[in-house]
Amino acid sequence: MTADAERNALARAFALLGKRWNGVILGALADGTSAYSALRRAVGVSDSVLAGRLAELVAAGVVIRDVDPGPPVAVRYSLTASGQALVPALRAVAAWAATHLPGDDPGSPADLPRG
Repeated sequence: MTADAERNALARAFALLGKRWNGVILGALADGTSAYSALRRAVGVSDSVLAGRLAELVAAGVVIRDVDPGPPVAVRYSLTASGQALVPALRAVAAWAATHLPGDDPGSPADLPRG
């Protein structure tokens, strides 16, 4: 892959993965199928944010939305083969962050390195 093609691929990847919560949602689905309510608890975001991010991830082809008409209606999410292919990279990024980024709170800009 040429340097230009690599930069283009990274730009496409981070357009999706760089949106806040998308990587966390994918990480939460890395261990298998999850109900919407369980994902909401695991990720800790509002319904509107989670619904929007899940819709983006489904449209990107990395997450599958499965609706069981019930009763009661149940909505489950899981990773596609493309989403599963991201899992090793997500785990590598998590390991890198644990080693190289201070702090535990992802929303704490004061803990991020400057410069």
